[in-house]
Amino acid sequence: MYITEYLPREKWTGFPLIMDYTTSEYYDVSVGKTEGGFSVTLEKRPADPLITHTSEEYDFPDSLYQPHWQKADAYGIFDNDELIGAIEVCPEEWSNRLAVTELWVKEDYRKKGVGKALMDRAKSICRERNHRAIILETQSCNTNAIGFYLHEGFELIGFDSCCYTNADIARREVRLDLGWFPEEWKGSAKRHQ
Repeated sequence: MYITEYLPREKWTGFPLIMDYTTSEYYDVSVGKTEGGFSVTLEKRPADPLITHTSEEYDFPDSLYQPHWQKADAYGIFDNDELIGAIEVCPEEWSNRLAVTELWVKEDYRKKGVGKALMDRAKSICRERNHRAIILETQSCNTNAIGFYLHEGFELIGFDSCCYTNADIARREVRLDLGWFPEEWKGSAKRHQ
């Protein structure tokens, strides 16, 4: 069992989170116009060639407590004194949702329950603060992360086909938005309490 600890902003601001991955699958996003509106499909397909993303390719490499997340809180799991996983959450006050702004597990510790323990912490915070949902962003090519989120009870709530570049669909890297809803808020039309 893993224990999550609060990571104070003054000590952990700027801590780099290496999010490199290679995948052999992706969700192919197709958007079409129909006579009555639009059609959207997301289908898992083999990635040929493989898709690789590294932290170096992004203008905003992942790190804890980035300035634009002013009300964020971060939590971590340690093995001895080494940080092996972290989650950062930030309230989206206008919609009463809790955003997971970062979720990182050191490569050697993946698929060992660290991510689940961190997500359990986010779910506890969501309930404690009476948020109506947890939201997060991932990419259509990050199928391992998508599988984890689906296993944790998240569902697709939207997508953005030009979030990263104007050619996200062709690049096979479309922003997917996922959401998790606490039992007490499922099906609720309320925005705030």
